[in-house]
Amino acid sequence: MGSRGQVLKLFKLLHRTRQEVFKNDTRALEAARQKINEEFRNNKDETSEEKINELLKIASDVEVILRTSVIQAVHTDSDKIVLIPRKDLLQDNTPYLDKPTKKQES
Repeated sequence: MGSRGQVLKLFKLLHRTRQEVFKNDTRALEAARQKINEEFRNNKDETSEEKINELLKIASDVEVILRTSVIQAVHTDSDKIVLIPRKDLLQDNTPYLDKPTKKQES
């Protein structure tokens, strides 16, 4: 796939991720839309293959961070916040042990 195709694919992926991550938050959706569009618009005339690849890497990293690290929260009272995790963020809880114990053989 050529650079143009990769750029368009990543542009669309960022917008799909934005819609999923900031679902029901119109302010965040609009701010993210503007930022994505601004960054791509600012670099639309870039011709250096090396610089394009660097920008693609940055955009890809941003998409991963959005998808794996951002969680929505809603203020319910002056001192309470309700977290709204997405299903892909939830993981099995594995307890941490400083000194793992050996399993006893029977």
